[in-house]
Amino acid sequence: MTGSAAAGRRWRRASALLALLALGTAGCGVPAEDRPRAVRPPAGVGLPSVAAASPAAGRVAQPLCLVRDDRLVRVVRQVDVAGDVDLHLRRLLAGASAAERETGLGSALPGAVGVTGARLVDGRAEVVVAPPADESGRADEVLAYGQVVCTLDARDDVSGVSFVRDGRPLGVPRADGSLSPGPLTAADYAALTVPS
Repeated sequence: MTGSAAAGRRWRRASALLALLALGTAGCGVPAEDRPRAVRPPAGVGLPSVAAASPAAGRVAQPLCLVRDDRLVRVVRQVDVAGDVDLHLRRLLAGASAAERETGLGSALPGAVGVTGARLVDGRAEVVVAPPADESGRADEVLAYGQVVCTLDARDDVSGVSFVRDGRPLGVPRADGSLSPGPLTAADYAALTVPS
């Protein structure tokens, strides 16, 4: 067989292969278009929401209760992992973020209540409070306790919040000023709560 006959056969095979590829791509059913156009999903199939495609996708929404103008305000932060009640409390104790402070939000906790930790006991968040320091000069204990209660009561695994000091139940002020050993819920501070 001569070189030109072998080259001719290779050329025919290559041509046949290209023809098959052209037919295969032409038969895929998706015509080329010059401009993008809206596509409707088939019946029963939904498109993902814009929120699902946001930069916070894959993160967890975690409510915290902060303070503005002597009122409790619920905010929602995006966190990598929800964590247990103690981690949730520590996020609250860290105070308002810079962006939250720009909107007038803050915390009544520093200097008002010495919260040292929390744990889950039979569906109730038990918050440990340190003995009071010398006179702090703060008179917003109600808001401070309200922040803790409203923050932890927002969790699905918490049915109420109680406080202990030195291992004993601690009566804390509710929105109406009355003392309660708990368990307390966000409803106990509804009179001080405003929409965010």
